[in-house]
Amino acid sequence: MARLPLIFRRPGSVPNASGPRIALSDDQRRLAHMAASLLLDYPGEGFAERAAAVEASVPGLPSELSGEFFGFLEHVSSTPAAALEAEYVATFDLKRKCCLYLTYFQAGDTRQRGAALVSFIETYRATGWEFDADELPDFLPAVLEFSARSDSPEASELIAAHRDGLEVLREALEKQGSPWAGLVRAVCRSLPELDDATRERYLALVNEGPPAETVGLSFLGSIPPYRPVGAAHEEVRA
Repeated sequence: MARLPLIFRRPGSVPNASGPRIALSDDQRRLAHMAASLLLDYPGEGFAERAAAVEASVPGLPSELSGEFFGFLEHVSSTPAAALEAEYVATFDLKRKCCLYLTYFQAGDTRQRGAALVSFIETYRATGWEFDADELPDFLPAVLEFSARSDSPEASELIAAHRDGLEVLREALEKQGSPWAGLVRAVCRSLPELDDATRERYLALVNEGPPAETVGLSFLGSIPPYRPVGAAHEEVRA
């Protein structure tokens, strides 16, 4: 499994809240996104193997990005597995602004969220992939895997469409001093710089939070804003 993007700075463009964009080859962008996908998933069974694979591959990234991954891996190596799992749950399952489901930031607990989730599935299928996981299709590690493994421009467009939520997640993790903050920061720095409209949406989300209308009846059933405790995502399969 693996993933990665490219970077220019336009005069007068709004700088990324996460720091300046880092110039990457397409292969480096794929690698960065796959590495982040593997490490942002629940650190349960098989996590040690995932971490070892990332450690072996990220030296191929610019030092500004590889340093983010190595910082997280250092935390992993010094933290017992049970403690890391508990830390993951406390971070991503119990704090709204640390939600790993991208549609939650834009649609919140509203009826629009069901349609937003369907759009993810349709995007996967339109590019020749079937979502094969016991997860919602907007789960960030799955979206990053799609970005890493798909050659279609729709993969980049999917992340770009939810960039504001990604920045909210990054800021929330940074404020907590979370070891996962560097992983999301690395993803943000691999993407194009924020434009004015995206920055405004991001700041509004930081100040106001996602929409709060109750979902009510949905053909998808209950749609939690948080990841099910202990559930691990599968691959997006061709």
